[in-house]
Amino acid sequence: MEDLSYILNELGEERSEYFNAVAPPIIQTSNFRVNTVEELKKLFADEYSGYLYSRGLNPTVDILRKKLAALDQAEDCLVFNSGAAAIFVAVIANINSGDHIISVKNPYSWVKRMFDLIFSRFGVETTYIDGTEIEQFENARRPNSRFIYLESPNSWSFAIQDIEKVSAFAKRHNMITLMDNSYCTPLYQKPIPMGIDISMQTATKYVGGHSDTLGGILTGSRAMMKKIFDCEYMSVGSGIQPFNAWLLIRGLRTLDTRLARITTTTQEVLKYLKKHPKIESVLFPLDESFPQYELARKQMKNACGLISFYAKAGKRQEIVRFCENLKHIMMAVSWGGHESLILPRCAGLDDADFDAKNEEHRMLRIYVGLESAEYLIEDLDQSFRSSF
Repeated sequence: MEDLSYILNELGEERSEYFNAVAPPIIQTSNFRVNTVEELKKLFADEYSGYLYSRGLNPTVDILRKKLAALDQAEDCLVFNSGAAAIFVAVIANINSGDHIISVKNPYSWVKRMFDLIFSRFGVETTYIDGTEIEQFENARRPNSRFIYLESPNSWSFAIQDIEKVSAFAKRHNMITLMDNSYCTPLYQKPIPMGIDISMQTATKYVGGHSDTLGGILTGSRAMMKKIFDCEYMSVGSGIQPFNAWLLIRGLRTLDTRLARITTTTQEVLKYLKKHPKIESVLFPLDESFPQYELARKQMKNACGLISFYAKAGKRQEIVRFCENLKHIMMAVSWGGHESLILPRCAGLDDADFDAKNEEHRMLRIYVGLESAEYLIEDLDQSFRSSF
């Protein structure tokens, strides 16, 4: 792999071509001029070969693509306006009517809607499995199984799959694998060298890092990326815009530094949560109490940011008060930005539907941002004291 500092700060940046500017320009154009009819003919035949129209390729986006592909140790990359768009295009490019998909259970909500509400209209069925044992994939496979969707870890229970075993299984049966690697980023886990066909991450999270832009990333072989580009990418028209790509390039500059700080702070917050009398248990992939700890250690270089925990709450209102009494940790979806966040699983319930015996009703997820550990722990502590 190329040096991380080189990838983040130099790869793809031909500064002599744009006035030696340190920061790359935003090529905010929809269209590109061609000089000859023969050049135009070539681009009509293969728009992946050059610049014709920014719905396809764009120079600012290409700088980002080169960096992201290198980080994943992949041959190529496509970047989308959102993670949901990236997943949708990657799946639809590799399935046909009547095919069967194997997916991990409880995937990202918009992925599940895609499988259940959109693809089902065209005779595509999806089987959901726990995915923690390779035998589950073997048992779920049908003669028409064509695609496997993974999230490792996912963003609530942090359930993981044995990536190398699933990849080998898929290749034996001529199935395409797509894995969401948003939790780890390529700095902490690299699915492509482990055999995954398409690695996906939502750039909205750690790559952007500032909670000010959306983005979705696919990496894989050049053949796979060109296949997706030539039809679904261009037809759906969900490629990222030059300004947003520029923001993601800016975010990449500090990705390593931000993850290092978040990793350190996460450990301090984890220690606090594990000892708190109002918390029944915590979930974190690289904590020894985690059910898949050994597999996580094998596959992941590190883990940070997200921690889930089960509160000792008898009523929903205790959790409501806890979230609303936090002074600095904000209540919001998503994660990966500079700000720390809290998200209660019971937000979708009414008080009357809350069941204290159901641990998922008592589940909360905290995202640890760039604030100091002391600052966050103090906020958690005061809210616990005033809420339970």
